[in-house]
Amino acid sequence: MQGSDACSYSNNLSRTSAASTNVSHGSARPSPPPHRITASLCQQDISLTRKYDGGRKMALIPSQILRVAILLSYFSILCNYKAIDMPAHQTYGGSWKFLTFIDLVIQAVFFGVCVLTDLSSLLTKGSASMEQERQLRKLIGLRDWMMAVLAFPVGVFVVTMFWALYLYDRDLVYPRLLDNFIPQWLNHGMHTTVLPFIIIEMRTTHHRYPSRSCGLLAVCTFAVGYVVWMCWVHSVTGVWVYPLLEHIGPMARIFFFICLTALINVYYVLGEILNSYIWDSSKSTLESDKTKTD
Repeated sequence: MQGSDACSYSNNLSRTSAASTNVSHGSARPSPPPHRITASLCQQDISLTRKYDGGRKMALIPSQILRVAILLSYFSILCNYKAIDMPAHQTYGGSWKFLTFIDLVIQAVFFGVCVLTDLSSLLTKGSASMEQERQLRKLIGLRDWMMAVLAFPVGVFVVTMFWALYLYDRDLVYPRLLDNFIPQWLNHGMHTTVLPFIIIEMRTTHHRYPSRSCGLLAVCTFAVGYVVWMCWVHSVTGVWVYPLLEHIGPMARIFFFICLTALINVYYVLGEILNSYIWDSSKSTLESDKTKTD
C-alpha cells in the first residue's frame, strides 16, 4: 500500500472505526476525529515503507556508513585514474571508450544516489508530508533501477571478463605496458573491489527489480550501445579499444559481441535471482523469529 492508496484506505477505515465506536458506546464516549485516525494510519504506512526500503545493518557498521565509504573510495579511484598521463587518454574518446571507466562512473553515480536516498529518508523521518514521501519513493525507484540494470550486471561483467582474459593472456586486455602507468592497487580498485562492493549493497538493502522483459531490454540497450560506440571509435581511429579485437576476424568479432551481450543479460537474471534469494530468506527468518517470540 503506497501514497494515495494508503491514505484512501485509511480514510475508509477511519470512517468505519468511528461508526463502530458510536454504535457500541453511544454518546458516552466520543470517537477521535477522523482526520487524526487518517494521519496516524498514513504515518504507519510510511514508516513501514521506510523500514523496508531503508536498508539494514551488517555486523557492526550501518549500511548508510558503508555506502558513504564506498562512494568516497570510488571518487578516490576515479581521481587517481584521471590523473594518470596515459597516451590512451589523449586519443579519440579518451577514457570513455573503456568499459572499465564507464563502469566506475556508473558505480559512483549509483552509490551517490544511495547516499542521497539515505539522507532524504533521514530528513523526511517523522514528516507527514506526502509530497516528500513521493519524492523519496522516486529516489528509491531510481536507486533500485540502477542497481538492477546497470550497477550489478555491468559491474560483475567487468570483473569476470577482465580477470578471465587476464589469466588467459593479459596482453589481450591489459598489456604489460600499462604497469608503468597504473599501480596494482588502482588496478584492483577498478577491476576487483567492484564485485564485493555491489554484493555488500545487495546484502544490506532490498532492491525491487523491474519486470524481467523491461530489465533485459534496458541491459541489451546498454550492451548494444557500447558495441556501437567501440565500432565508431574504430572507424575514426582505425584501432580497436581492446587488443583482443585486433586478433580475430570480422565474423568472429560479431559472434564475440553477441556472446558478450548474452552474458551481460545472464548477469542481470543472476542478480534478480540472488536479490530474491537473499531477501526471501531474510523475510522467512524474520517471520520465524516473530512466531517464536509470540
